[in-house]
Amino acid sequence: MDAASLALAERAAPRYTSYPTAPHFTAEVGDREMRHWLAALDPHSSLSLYFHVPFCREICAYCGCHTKAVRQEAPLTAYKETLLREVEMTAQATKAKSVSSIHWGGGTPSILGPARFSEIVARVRDLFSVTHETEHAIEIDPRILDAPMVEALAQAGINRASFGVQDLNEHVQEAAGRIQPYEVVRRGVSMLRAAGVSAINLDLMYGLPRQSVDDAARSAALAAALEPQRLAVFGYAHVPWFKANQKLIDAAALPGAAERLAQGAAVRNTLERFGYVAIGLDHFARPDDPLALAARDGRMRRNFQGYTVDAASALLPFGVSSIGRLPQGFVGNATDLAGWRRAVEADRFPVTRGLAFSVEDLARGEVIERLMCDFTVDFGAIALEHGFHADAFDDARAPLRELAADGVVTLEARRVNVTERGRPFVRLAAAAFDSYLRADAARHSAAV
Repeated sequence: MDAASLALAERAAPRYTSYPTAPHFTAEVGDREMRHWLAALDPHSSLSLYFHVPFCREICAYCGCHTKAVRQEAPLTAYKETLLREVEMTAQATKAKSVSSIHWGGGTPSILGPARFSEIVARVRDLFSVTHETEHAIEIDPRILDAPMVEALAQAGINRASFGVQDLNEHVQEAAGRIQPYEVVRRGVSMLRAAGVSAINLDLMYGLPRQSVDDAARSAALAAALEPQRLAVFGYAHVPWFKANQKLIDAAALPGAAERLAQGAAVRNTLERFGYVAIGLDHFARPDDPLALAARDGRMRRNFQGYTVDAASALLPFGVSSIGRLPQGFVGNATDLAGWRRAVEADRFPVTRGLAFSVEDLARGEVIERLMCDFTVDFGAIALEHGFHADAFDDARAPLRELAADGVVTLEARRVNVTERGRPFVRLAAAAFDSYLRADAARHSAAV
């Protein structure tokens, strides 16, 4: 491991699931903007719907999600009722009704249970156009998945399910605060496939406490043996100043930068031996999977759910802390449950933050997205396409030249190519085009 790689791995950078990134959203975007932007949608626009369910049975120590522990039914029922009203408000505010994608995240969306979940899906189907071609995906905690919920998911048209696996070594699970034996994951995958939900995603993590290179490789091999269509492999982001539950993790037990790099490489090598294709920064898929085909053809996109084939005109948010994107800008729902509920019950959209795009935001965002998806971009050509001079983004040249000196990128005229060695550090190349990023900005996770 050379010194340059270690220094790069220790540098912080946003994950660029959006541009501009969420820390730069402001309170200037709210109910009024949401209404105007929804009303302005072309009736023929395609929609992607995102539902955030901020509840889990218990909070894992490593978790960075916006969620809370709930063990009673009443809060779930109350949340369902408010979600139903938010769906109705949104449907009333726009003539666009065609849904290309639905994604349930959290938290643990399946914690809603069969009846509540089915009621929400039925209301969505009543108010929007959902067809058999709509991708309908949900994130699942296999530890609380049972037969009635599996049946409800299948009846609702779920056709892709994602399991949070993280790691399959007992000592790592203990240190990370999530005990989840391999057999529990295997059983959940089998139940869904038997019900006809054949597209399975598995999420893995490296950089967890007490995790070694061998641990990461073993988890990858066990996960691959379940033959999922896709796997996402994330580096654990230790941000205890932002997520108090992470203070339960012994920081001294966390792998250093060199170990994290080695773990990431071991996972990649393992999954490639099983026939998976590396996609973007942190995804793997079977060669015939739609995401792999989109990556090959330059059609892959990146949004708040990560890499996707979804090219919808608008991403509409539902639930606490949910973030959406419309052609005019980003919208973010209230992050507190009470505030979200009060707004919806008052017939106001619970948007408390967001950002209206400038033409420059759209252009720089396209440059960053193509870098994150394709590892190559002609930033001069994109500048011209958006009405700027070819040299509009030449402020990125200086940081790019530094990365070129470290072997992360090559720079030819205004085309930047991320090298094979530089792929783990692609976020640093993307950051070169981020005009919002400043030394005093919100802290971000390590680049690897």
